[in-house]
Amino acid sequence: MRQRGSTGSSGRHRDQPDNDPDAPHGKVELKKKVTLLRGISIIIGTIIGAGIFISPKGILKNSGSVGMSLVVWIACGVLSLFGALSYAELGTSIKKSGGHYTYILEAFGPQMAFIRLWADVIAIRPAGLAVISLAFGQYILEPIFMPCGVPEIAIKLATSIGITSVMYLNSMSTSWTNRIQILLTFCKLLAIVIIIVPGLYMLFKGETKNFENAFEVSNIKLTGLPLAFYSGMYAYAGWFYLNFVTEEVENPEKTVPLAICISMAIVTSCYVLTNVAYYTVMSAEELLASQSVAVTFAEKTMGNFSVAVPVFVALSCFGTMNGCLFAFSRIFYVASREGHLPEVLSMIHVRRHTPLAAVIILYPMTVLQLFVGDIYSLLNFMSFLRWLFIGVAVLGLIYMRYTRPDMPRPFKVSSSFIPAIFSFTCFFMVFLSLYSDPVNTGIGFAISLTGIPAYYIFIVFDRRPKWLQKGLDSFNRSVQIILEVIPAEH
Repeated sequence: MRQRGSTGSSGRHRDQPDNDPDAPHGKVELKKKVTLLRGISIIIGTIIGAGIFISPKGILKNSGSVGMSLVVWIACGVLSLFGALSYAELGTSIKKSGGHYTYILEAFGPQMAFIRLWADVIAIRPAGLAVISLAFGQYILEPIFMPCGVPEIAIKLATSIGITSVMYLNSMSTSWTNRIQILLTFCKLLAIVIIIVPGLYMLFKGETKNFENAFEVSNIKLTGLPLAFYSGMYAYAGWFYLNFVTEEVENPEKTVPLAICISMAIVTSCYVLTNVAYYTVMSAEELLASQSVAVTFAEKTMGNFSVAVPVFVALSCFGTMNGCLFAFSRIFYVASREGHLPEVLSMIHVRRHTPLAAVIILYPMTVLQLFVGDIYSLLNFMSFLRWLFIGVAVLGLIYMRYTRPDMPRPFKVSSSFIPAIFSFTCFFMVFLSLYSDPVNTGIGFAISLTGIPAYYIFIVFDRRPKWLQKGLDSFNRSVQIILEVIPAEH
């Protein structure tokens, strides 16, 4: 690793021709290929995963009534919009990729940013990608094995093939990665429309018995509402992924806020209307008892067509895998450029113009956790850290309004009230994690705090013996030659 570079405008790039995604002409850099449509597909495609199709139960279970659950879905959409607007301001004023990592780096310095990065590298990103990939492996095979269960080894093999194909796609072409993301986003929106239309048709025909006494006071669980909000905020998580690739967005001053607002409006509408459709066909008790809500819904309304539901869920998962990997690789790319990760991770393929090393670094880590790690326990340890650092990043927005008042802000949230409310929500969710699961949360804190000694060992006190430095330089050159990558031109 090398000393941290400037946090200035090194991430800004000129627009480049987009005739051939793999052409070797022009500067070797990440091209600006994320248009408004592609930006919307990244956000929607990563927010909407398998949850809304399989198990949208957490909110209903903890809110206690159909009516209150719909209120929570809407409220969580509004709160997530507050966070998304805050990130739109950050993304247009700090035109660098990297998302949370970059904003914490700019606001609070390299040490806190490195701790965030450390948690990402050792646990959060590989485990998160492995979990959504396992869902893909499960549902892509389900129609083949029906009505029997899918063998675990078959799931892991299908998962490995899915991860490999996503890695290959992201390594070969940014343009094709985005085109496939648009296609998969349309597929998952089509699946949601297939649920919403018959549900609303039955509702307008007078099928309203499940909405009677929807706000029955005796059923509402005030003590469970915080947990309901917790589930809802997780369902909307993903609105920040476009900020991970800001340097590749065409005209980010307009595209980033517009893509965020359009995406959040679409996702919130889809979530609320999908739940209305579910409640029209199923009672609250049936929904809570179902192993796969969308399959149960399809069996009641579409007969044999329910066999196609697992395929739509698998495509939805694949879209989330693709969007997440596209975004995650840019965190490692930017962190390497800042000197927090090995230099080769910030190098670009000479012909493909993709951050090849930053993409494939996740591959062995994800597959390893897939076969030998306890992924779900790891996510339980670390999941609250997402909200902690998002809250810190949004707090940084408020902080920089006072410490850097002259910073250009092409898009500005009109009041500090919006980022303050969202930041408070994030910290409340961290407190809720500590209250409801102090052991796992404490372990997660302990794992993340190992980033402090790691920062001093690898970044601050980086004087190495000459033989070790020579070996590292030789390894770096070998990887560079094998992968055909060179430092990006600025």
